[in-house]
Formats: sequence, C-alpha cells, structure tokens
Amino acid sequence: MQSATPFPKIIADLLGLDINETWVIIVTSIAAAGVIATVLLSMTAVLGIWGKRKITAAFTDRIAVNRHGPYGLLIIPADAVRLLSKELIVPEDVDRPAWDLAPLVIASSALLGFAVIPFGNNLQLADPETGLAYVFAVASIASGGLLMAGYASNNKFSFLGGLRAVAQNLAYEIPLVLTGASVVIFAGSLQMSTIVEMQRQTLVNLGGIPIPSWYAFVNPFAFVLFLIANLAEVGRNPFDIPEAPTEIVAGYQTEYSSVYFVLIYLGEFIHIFLGGAIIATIFLGGASGPVLPGVVWFFLKMISVYLFTQWARSAIPRLRIDQLIQVGWKGMLVLSFANLILTAVIVGVVNA
Repeated sequence: MQSATPFPKIIADLLGLDINETWVIIVTSIAAAGVIATVLLSMTAVLGIWGKRKITAAFTDRIAVNRHGPYGLLIIPADAVRLLSKELIVPEDVDRPAWDLAPLVIASSALLGFAVIPFGNNLQLADPETGLAYVFAVASIASGGLLMAGYASNNKFSFLGGLRAVAQNLAYEIPLVLTGASVVIFAGSLQMSTIVEMQRQTLVNLGGIPIPSWYAFVNPFAFVLFLIANLAEVGRNPFDIPEAPTEIVAGYQTEYSSVYFVLIYLGEFIHIFLGGAIIATIFLGGASGPVLPGVVWFFLKMISVYLFTQWARSAIPRLRIDQLIQVGWKGMLVLSFANLILTAVIVGVVNA
C-alpha cells in the first residue's frame, strides 16, 4: 500500500489524522476513490446521456433533446429512472454466473484504471512505479468481460460480437502498448507522475512563447498511432464492429436490459474517458497548463479526446471485420514497432 499517495494524504490532513497509521490510509484511500468515482460517474451521466445526443446532433445537423428541462438537461434523470426501472429480462439457458458478472467486469476495469491517473497536483490516488503498465493491464480486463457477455448470452449475434471484440482488442492493444512504450523510453519511467513531470520542460521558444515538451509534440507520429488504436479499444468508428447494429443487432450487449445494460453502457463511456485520461497524461502534459488550475486543464484535455471520439463516431464509416483486422495486424502493428525502434535509436544517440 502506498503511504505517500497525495490525495488520501490531503484528506487525512483536512481531518487532522495521521496518514502513517494503517487504518487512516485505508479510510482516506476509500474516501479519495469515492470522490474520483463520483466525478467520473457524473461526467458519464452528463456527457454520456445528454452530451452524446447534443454532440451527435451538431455533427449531423439535427435537433437533439430539448424538451426535458433547460437545454434538455432533465433527460439525464429521466433516462436514469427509465433504464433502472425496467424489468431485468434473463434469457433462457444463459450461463448465469458469467452473464451476471460480465457487466461488472466491463464497468469496474475502467474505474480501476483511474487509480493511478494524476488529475492534478496532489490529485492522484496512487503513484506506483509501474503506473502505466498497471493502467494497460486493468483496462485489458474489459476484453474478458466482453467475451463473457457474448458467450454467456446464448445468442449467436451476441457470441459473434464477443468474438469480434476480442479479435479487435488483440489487434489494437499490442500497438497501443508498444506506442505507450515509446513514451516510456523518452521519460525513462513507467511512473505516471514522472511522465507528466518530464513534459513540463520547454521544447522550444517560438517568438518568446515557450512550447512545452509534450510527447505529442516530441513524437507526433506516436501520438497519432495511439489516438487511432484508442478508437479501436473504446469501440468508436471506424472500429465499432463488436456492436454493429446493422449486422449483429447490438453484439455482445444484445440480451442485456435494465441495470445490466446501464453497467455496460457506463463501462463503455468510462473506458472512453480512461483512454482520454491516458492520452492527456502521456502525450498532452497531464495537468500542466497556464493560468487555469491543473485539474481544469486535465479535464479539458480528457474531454477534448472524448469529443474526438464522438466526431469519429459521426464522420467515419465503419470498416468490415476483415479490413479492421488487416489494418491492425498489417498496418498498426508494423508502424508501432517501427516507432518503438526509431524512438529507442534517437534516445540512445542523444544520450550517448
């Protein structure tokens, strides 16, 4: 257990408690995790239920929700009540343990990833030396949840969606990790706070304006590769094959309703926010930025990535499954290996 985690320590100081005591570490860590989870769930409610409709309508020149309260904001509690009050329908012959656990696995794997994300100065739940590896590891657990949902539903369309999800995640998770590894080579550490700190240095001065050494500027090729691979990981166009409604109804989530559907929907959007948080941390300088508080900059960067995924959802046509696999294994994998080797050579020459 990390005794020097900043956010729990702040809570302990506010309460006048000694952070060195075990029970204080446990209680303050749970409290800090609760605050982070509440913020993320609130963002999901606003951007997932209301914002998604508004953004998609703006991109496609349509009118979104505007009848429920000011700007349609009351659609958020209306949808919550509607979905949670529906009957939970359990199909016949489902594999009940796996079917019940899949939504929890999908939603919780994304929430666990935020444990090591530095939201701002002293706003980080934990800061282990293997932080980036931890994020990739827990985020990948969602693939198991998608396969569980597809297999356990006793539905051929769901099963096909689960298989597609695993095939897609395998094809794009390797390029995602390899591209992240190129950032680790630059930073010399897997620790998230160290990666952010290394980007606070000035890369170049343009007309007296200091340009920070964000890794998106240092290695834009890796940044673009990571953005594309992240789209595949969160299932946004052109990589939304696992839940393609024109082919397989809704894929792995076809047989889910009520609170189980809410958990899957929640997991989908929290994974999008986690992808944005990782990109903001390892490529966009984390919470660094002028004038505004660091935590504001962090959320602006994370929401910018979310807006990019919604633009892709509205603007880019879906690939066929064979095209998707070819792009992943024959394109992204080769390019990510090339980027990793080139990065290693450049860093080796510079440090020689």
